[in-house]
Amino acid sequence: MRRREFLTFFAGLTTWPFELQAEQAAIPAVGFLSSLSAAALTGPVAAFQNGLHSVGYTEGKTVEIEFRWAEGHYDRLSALAADLVKRQVAVIVTVGGDPPAFAAKAASTTIPIVFMVGRDPVELGLVRSLNQPGGNATGINLQISEIESKRIELLRQLAPTRNVLAVLINPKNADADVQLKVVQSAAHALNEQIKIFNVSTEGELEETFASFKEDNIGGFILLADPFFVDRRDQIISSAAQGRFPGVYFLREFAESGGLASYGSSLAEAYRQAGVYAGKILSGVMPSDLPVVQPTKFDLVINLKTARALGLNVPPLLLALADEVIE
Repeated sequence: MRRREFLTFFAGLTTWPFELQAEQAAIPAVGFLSSLSAAALTGPVAAFQNGLHSVGYTEGKTVEIEFRWAEGHYDRLSALAADLVKRQVAVIVTVGGDPPAFAAKAASTTIPIVFMVGRDPVELGLVRSLNQPGGNATGINLQISEIESKRIELLRQLAPTRNVLAVLINPKNADADVQLKVVQSAAHALNEQIKIFNVSTEGELEETFASFKEDNIGGFILLADPFFVDRRDQIISSAAQGRFPGVYFLREFAESGGLASYGSSLAEAYRQAGVYAGKILSGVMPSDLPVVQPTKFDLVINLKTARALGLNVPPLLLALADEVIE
């Protein structure tokens, strides 16, 4: 090899690592801020990644995802959001209720945010309007709070001879007061007697189910909260042991052995969050992306669990169900 050729070759070797680093640095990063744990969102995260992929972004190749998990500790969200801002992510996706969205909004007024919340984001102050969000945020409204009355109604149809209905709520949720007013109003409209149980720890969860018989509880619903999602298996096991029917806000509960669920598709919501994050990475402004709201709510009935509880599911309800698990 001639001296000039050798020097050119050697120069290429010495600059190659730096060129590679520059190429890697150019890959945009999406911040994923969740109040839940990673174990609770294996399926939904895959749906989110599929959404990104559908608009041209593949994790590890054309986009990086910086996951931050609060694991049910709301007080960690502010620091986790600040860390994503420091990381200079291109967009922040928030899941697991309203608190992560507020944490992201407080951390940055410039980084685009794609939120996933359970009630009207206009009321929450996250956007100016559904069609024209304005500012740096847009996202998905799962409308969980809006259909509490439907879950109470379904529980009564499934367990018509049962007595008082229990409502489990996490008092540490930033929206606990609003959730409580919504469910109390729904119960009043349906002329149903309910009893509220504050639950925010595993111990309180055990104590609550242990007290159901003494309190003459005939069935229960959960108010949407990441804590309950993380403790899904414990809740379903306790309900089965005590033979208590429950209607849940996510189909994953019914799929895991809960009696029934009614709500929007979590997988579809996460997929849509991935699509919106990808569009923002491609240059679309969040203010130009209208807030997505589900147009369909799925009723899932676990017939196997109903039989184990000694319940006869009304034929009309079975006919209306989107899915019946045998």
